[in-house]
Amino acid sequence: EYGVCENLRKLEITGVSCRDVYAKLLHRYRHILGLWQPDIGPYGGLLNVVVDGLFIIGWMYLPPHDPHVDDPMRFKPLFRIHLMERKCATVECMYGHKGPHNGHIQIVKKDEFSTKCNQTDHHRMSGGRQEEFRTWLREEWGRTLEDIFHEHMQELILMKFIYTSQYDNCLTYRRIYLPPSSPDDLIKPGLFKGTYGSHGLEIVMLSFHGRKAKGTKITGDPNIPAGQQTVEIDLAHPLQLPDVENLRDFSELSRIVLEVQEQVRREEQEQEQRQEEEDHSQQAASQPAAKALGGEGAEGEETAAGAGGMTQDKAPASQPFVLPMGVISRNEDYPRTCRICFYGTGLIAGHGFTSPERTPGVFVLFDDDRFGFIWLELKSFSLYSRIKVSFQNAEAPSREAFDEMLKNIQSLAT
Repeated sequence: EYGVCENLRKLEITGVSCRDVYAKLLHRYRHILGLWQPDIGPYGGLLNVVVDGLFIIGWMYLPPHDPHVDDPMRFKPLFRIHLMERKCATVECMYGHKGPHNGHIQIVKKDEFSTKCNQTDHHRMSGGRQEEFRTWLREEWGRTLEDIFHEHMQELILMKFIYTSQYDNCLTYRRIYLPPSSPDDLIKPGLFKGTYGSHGLEIVMLSFHGRKAKGTKITGDPNIPAGQQTVEIDLAHPLQLPDVENLRDFSELSRIVLEVQEQVRREEQEQEQRQEEEDHSQQAASQPAAKALGGEGAEGEETAAGAGGMTQDKAPASQPFVLPMGVISRNEDYPRTCRICFYGTGLIAGHGFTSPERTPGVFVLFDDDRFGFIWLELKSFSLYSRIKVSFQNAEAPSREAFDEMLKNIQSLAT
């Protein structure tokens, strides 16, 4: 059923029947197949649990080393489950460098499970914490501490190591889904790698919601934790950028964006006033309010989608693009042409997600697999590149289930 029982010769060699594989492995652990986000404080993560031969393996996917956003994802096994002859399934922890060792999996509920290592001494190194840190640094960042000259970045890296190493013996995972797609979407939704300054590369999920597009963090940092909505794109408000020479002037770009921000603010106020008037008039109407509101909501979505579609059709195939002077980019190898730009907002906050606020910015669509975001207040630029991995068992059963999942991971992050 899961692409295993066709390998009958392998089953004969191991002395395990298809019935045993299904009953003791696949059926018992069917609820943990798919995509998951580990609960590692603000850092999060991306785990894909798949069937591989006679094993079920949990692969942790990691972004490439900063700032190489176009490089492929890295991955490593965190645990595996398999059958030993005709006995019950065996769970093994794969963390550390001493090979597989005894572990345990508990399925808390349908969309949540936890893993526990029963031999954490396998995670330790002979050189103590210093050797463990240097090994982690090479794997996580692809460099040594001496290579990192920025003091603030050193502090962030050390903080992440101390925090995440506390979770090497027990982890809880919550299910996530890939975003559903529609023919009207600007580009195919999905998972992207993005640059986040001193925090390095992080994983963001791009999804479309009528006249809005949202970028939700799957991995995060102490400022904006995993689960929070990092960027929001207003597809009803495209931006007409100036020519390349004028675009180099940050004040000119700032002027354009702030004008659109004021326009959006006025439209929202007008919408609120209209809504209040409609609510007041409906109180005296004989028709049920829910029916009237349902019709208006559907019409509003069609109008927004239609407006977005016309904007895309009328947009030029490509236009020259360059970052304004003074805008910091972690990766200077960004495309020099773009398809279209939209007004958007980006979430910024202090350490520990203190004083969060949405600030204006520019969403820049380069092609089907890359986009960028200019953070106006921070004077910085994030470049995002699509994760081209075919994740198994990751589709949402419905649009409602996906929306509910987004709300859940954001509430947990908050």
